[in-house]
Amino acid sequence: MTHKLVLMENPMSPAEMARDILPRGFDMVVARPGTPAFTEAVQDADFLVGFASAGLDTAFYAGAPRLRLLQLLSAGYDRCDIEAARGAGVPISTNGGANGNAVAEHALMLMLAVGKRLIWQHRTVTAGGWRGQSNDQPGLIELRGRTLGIVGLGNIGKKVARLARAFGMHVIYFDQARLTEEAEDALEVRFRLLPEILALSDIVTLHVPLTAASRHMIGAPELAAMKPSAILVNTSRGPVVDEVALHDALAANRIAGAGLDVFEQEPPSPANPLFTLDNVVLTPHLAGPTADNVLARFRNAFDNCQRVARGQKPFWVIPELAG
Repeated sequence: MTHKLVLMENPMSPAEMARDILPRGFDMVVARPGTPAFTEAVQDADFLVGFASAGLDTAFYAGAPRLRLLQLLSAGYDRCDIEAARGAGVPISTNGGANGNAVAEHALMLMLAVGKRLIWQHRTVTAGGWRGQSNDQPGLIELRGRTLGIVGLGNIGKKVARLARAFGMHVIYFDQARLTEEAEDALEVRFRLLPEILALSDIVTLHVPLTAASRHMIGAPELAAMKPSAILVNTSRGPVVDEVALHDALAANRIAGAGLDVFEQEPPSPANPLFTLDNVVLTPHLAGPTADNVLARFRNAFDNCQRVARGQKPFWVIPELAG
């Protein structure tokens, strides 16, 4: 029996790589969401694989009555219409942590880039300057011995914790799913409530999914609770942080700096006031995709599709649809 799999066309998920490892018994069609070809392809599709896309709503599921799994190539799923999937009885699975290492490394890179004032250093050199030739003293910091507060200790948060410990940092975390004491000992982390994370941490890094509860979880009150010397890092989703409040806090030096891979509006407007600040490091939502993990994303996706094809439950179903 052959199962039809539709791959949502996207530059970050090259179809030729997917075809190289497509399991036997699967027929793959590549189509871009929103096109007539996509509408036709999903009419008899068993599996849909790709990045979350607008338009996968109730009408979409009605037009894909055979669909058994929406398999994402991303860890984030905030663009998915969860209620529409629930109504259709279609589980949504994430990528199984395929991009976890990349995001964790990116978070550490932002910590270092902000703490070492990498952009300032680069511009100083290219402008013909050198150390000691400017009144703008760099105030560089080390990570060793500082306290890192991780908000969201899932797959990525745990990887960040391990990297931070290798740098000699003290790690505290907040998560609704608290670890056992034995697991905390093994990871060398300690649980703290969110207000404690904000007050105690030299660097706060965010690794939570975007939900109604997490939207603007870091706003003006939370930023005011942080140390003036603290750094905020966000590689999760932009709306987790109130961007206006963050700009105000950075501009007034109420916190020392921020490293952001995500924004409330993506791509951000050229007039975004964060662009005018010299205590931020910004990257274009590229923490996850790397040349190293494209294959891992497809491998996890196809393995999960095979599981469902065999009549087994899929891995990595989003919490809202689990069970």
